[in-house]
Amino acid sequence: MARTAGLGHVGIYAHDLMKMRDFYTRVIGLEVADEDLEGRGMCFLSSDPISEHHEFVLMKGRQSDDETQIIQQISFKVPTIQDLREYKAALDDEGMKIDRIVSHGNAFGMYFFDPEGNRVELYYRTGFPVPQPHGDPIDLSRTDDELLTDARELLFTKR
Repeated sequence: MARTAGLGHVGIYAHDLMKMRDFYTRVIGLEVADEDLEGRGMCFLSSDPISEHHEFVLMKGRQSDDETQIIQQISFKVPTIQDLREYKAALDDEGMKIDRIVSHGNAFGMYFFDPEGNRVELYYRTGFPVPQPHGDPIDLSRTDDELLTDARELLFTKR
């Protein structure tokens, strides 16, 4: 049977392409790999354009009202727990409301809504195979060791 090797990229439509481009580059830290803002109204974004040309695409032309739920969530991996802390500070500085910060056991996730109301998750993978769904609130002011110890303990309580 044919198999996929993983998710390549996701593209979403935007009401305000430049506002969304600004948010995802300035706040989230993605890099513009290519764009055609005037013609097709597209912006190709990547966390590492050399290894992956684009992982996320913004395209002008969203045609739904603010009440229509189209995207369940867009998730971006971060390499360290400290990155979650730094993103929390950056989002606070932007005046953006963080919806929740939780331990899934297998990951620590921080959820918020981008400028057009799309749910976004930034997450750190713990490597612990904790069954899902699971989501206990966590406090990022705790040490990495404390957070990871609690996540590891879920291996024995969630089975």
